[in-house]
Amino acid sequence: MDLQLTGARVLVTGGTRGIGRAVVEAFVDEGAVVEFCARDAAELEETEKAIAGRGGRATGSRVDVGDGAALTAWVAAAAGRLGGIDAVVANVSALAIPDTDENWELSFQVDLMHTVRLARAALPHLEAAGTGSITAVSSVSGREADFASGPYGTMKTAIVGYISGLAFQLAGRGVRANVVSPGNTFFEGGVWDQIKSGNPELYAMALGLNPTGHMGTPEEMARAVVFLASPVSSFTSGTNLVVDGALTRGIQL
Repeated sequence: MDLQLTGARVLVTGGTRGIGRAVVEAFVDEGAVVEFCARDAAELEETEKAIAGRGGRATGSRVDVGDGAALTAWVAAAAGRLGGIDAVVANVSALAIPDTDENWELSFQVDLMHTVRLARAALPHLEAAGTGSITAVSSVSGREADFASGPYGTMKTAIVGYISGLAFQLAGRGVRANVVSPGNTFFEGGVWDQIKSGNPELYAMALGLNPTGHMGTPEEMARAVVFLASPVSSFTSGTNLVVDGALTRGIQL
């Protein structure tokens, strides 16, 4: 299927590792031109080189998305370099799970407010594009109570609520908004890789809950993100696409 993304101008936050990196690669493979951000300069450089090796074009910038002014400035600069924006993906999470005041504040600023600020800063460009899309990455922890309930899970729930409202508000303005909620996603150096070695009991429990017998990959999550963001999904807005291998049991009504 042609996702009609050739030449599309896309912004991705947290594009150097895991799901974010896979999202950048998937967009580039579809012919999009991507600007991505992260905090680690070395990872930005490595990702740019890897994307170039795939024959694509992606430009990385060092940005702390918890800094609202810096995030807004990056969006404006990227839009200038690209000549506009067709799609944005809010991917970054602080992954702050323990129930502390610091983690509540961090999760609010990084998980939720970075999503709000990215959408707000990109909106004029997305409207001008005529077929703009906003895609946020939440989590199954935003849909069901689990070990990550608290700062992380609560902000992931809030993201779904925010995007649902945004989709309704923007429907008449030619901009779509959707959420992808990944289940447990394993990649080298990622959270579940760390849990596998640091807390094998939790890892075994999580693995055992999934009827597929394995965790998902960043590439599997990225495909869902890119599909929802693409013009092929032109009549899909306000949805929360759960990609979890039947991990969660709740029925979405």
